Order: sequence, then structure tokens, then C-alpha cells
Amino acid sequence: MSDLKSVIVIGASAGGLQAISSVLKNIRPDLDATILVVLHVARSSNGSILVHHLQKQTPFTCKIAEDGEIIKNKHVYIARPDFQTLVTAEVIRVIKGPHENRWRPSIDVLFRSAAAAFNAKTIGIILTGLLDDGTAGMLAIKRCGGICIVQEPEEAEFADMPISVLNHVDVDYRVPISDIGYILDDMSTKPASPDAQVPEDIRIEAALTEKMISDIDELKKIGTRSDYTCPDCGGSLFLMNNDTAHRYRCFTGHVYTEKLLLDKQSESLEESLWVSLRKLEERKNLLQTTAKHQHQLNHPDLEAEKTAKAEEMAAHIERLKTLLVSLGETAPNSIGYE
Repeated sequence: MSDLKSVIVIGASAGGLQAISSVLKNIRPDLDATILVVLHVARSSNGSILVHHLQKQTPFTCKIAEDGEIIKNKHVYIARPDFQTLVTAEVIRVIKGPHENRWRPSIDVLFRSAAAAFNAKTIGIILTGLLDDGTAGMLAIKRCGGICIVQEPEEAEFADMPISVLNHVDVDYRVPISDIGYILDDMSTKPASPDAQVPEDIRIEAALTEKMISDIDELKKIGTRSDYTCPDCGGSLFLMNNDTAHRYRCFTGHVYTEKLLLDKQSESLEESLWVSLRKLEERKNLLQTTAKHQHQLNHPDLEAEKTAKAEEMAAHIERLKTLLVSLGETAPNSIGYE
């Protein structure tokens, strides 16, 4: 592994296939590097289709990443859909780990692991995409002495991911895709940067993800327990230290940025309100049916009681519908890409 001069990690989401293709097309065949790619796709996607498409753009060998394989020079390793892909100093790991930023594979997982394993040899590239997966990973690369390249947001089909990185990381290059190949070529002619010391929090978090372990003592070293619970498993969420993007990690391993946590909480709240609305509707209908039966039995007092309760339920239902409409109007416009 020490023979690798540079490890290039690329992350993209919505609109990303064309963007990644353009990057690979502009990389010289003799570039001394290995490339790993995370593209957000549906969990049911066929990875071989991605390989077939990207192989047309580069003489590098393109393949789906396999667990335990040794990283080779002049290869493009593509993350397997619905699996986390990360690297160690020895091999690629492909695991069924928890989602990060609601994604599996997650860009942050790959980028953070590359930073921890290869520090200054790592080059991170963020392309078009929605939301903010990749921001924490790019910050990890920067803190480990690597190079950060971001697609010019005005050029990106979806600018969320590039803008998020620019807002939180002091990137080295903000450029159109057409310039990335030249930058990589120029960097290859310069002496390799000296290795930087990997910060302990990055090393610990990368290890926790790879081993899929729940080590509360290690988690306490890199985060502070918050008052919030994980929307996926209900466990306590820890606010990650040294992270400008404000990320939360649970004991199980689910990870959310602050923005995504708000989005997920809104979704959960709306789902709960719809369930409540259905139950109230059922209760109102049952009260109305009971009132009719009491009328047939000539019990006016009981009929009036059930009718009044049904009207009270109807009032609650209308208030709940108003709240659901209000939640819909304030819901985030950005959605995950599949």
C-alpha cells in the first residue's frame, strides 16, 4: 500500500453519473493513482451498469469494490449499492454497516476512511448532488493533510453538496469539471506531501465504522451526548466534536448532519400525525354509528352524548389537518436522490 502515490476519492449524488464520467474522461492514462467512487443510487441498482458506463471513459480498470481486496494502482473502484465502502491501509472493506446521512454507501464513510488510512496522499473530489453527504468526509481529508477539490456549484446540476463543502471546509480548488484533470496531472508532477498525523477523533470514527462495533467509551472520546435520540433506532445521539457541519452519531452507528436530523424528525412527526389522524377518524365514525344505534333504541340522552363526542373528535381532526398542512408548507425542498 505504501507504493501508492495518491488515492483519489470521488463523491456524487443527483446528476453524478455524467459528472463522474467527465472527470474520468479528463484523467491522463499514466496518472499514478487509484480512484474510489461513491455515487448515490437506489439500493436495487445494478452496479455492473455503472462499471460498464464508466469503463468507456477511462483506460483505468473499472470494477465494483470487493471486500478484502488489495487496492491496485490505475483502478477505479465503484462502491456497491446498499453497502458501505471504505478503505484501510491494507485493503478495501465492503460492509453492511449503518446508514450515514441516510445513505449506504455514504460519501463521508469512504472519505473519512481514506483520510485515516492515507492522510496526505488522499485527494477528495465532491461533485453535483443534493443535501450534504461528503462535507464531513472532506473536512477529515483536509485535517489529515489531503487535498480537497469541489466542482464549481454554478456548473453543477445540483449544487447542494458542493455548496455545503464550501461553507464548511477550506478547500484547495473550486473549479469546473474540465479543470480537474489538469489539477490532478499537475499534482502528480510534484513531490508527495509529507504524512500528517491523523487526528484521534478521525481515527476512532473510521475504526468504529469499519468494525461495526458499539463502543460507548470510544464514542465518548469523539462526541458529547446530546438531548436527542436517533430517529432510526431510538438510541442516544452524540454530537461529534471538531466538526463544523454539526453531525450526530448514535451508539448503533447511524449518523446524521444537523440538517438531515431535522428533516428526519419532521418526517417522523408527520408519519405519527397521520396515524393519529386515522385513529381519530375511526373513533369519530364509531361514535357516529353508536349515536345512530342509540337513536334507533330511543335513548336520546345516550344519542346526544355520542353525537357530542363525535363532534368533538371532528374538531380535533380539523385542527390536526391544519397542522399537517402547516408542516407540509415548511418541509425542506431538497430530497434524497435515488
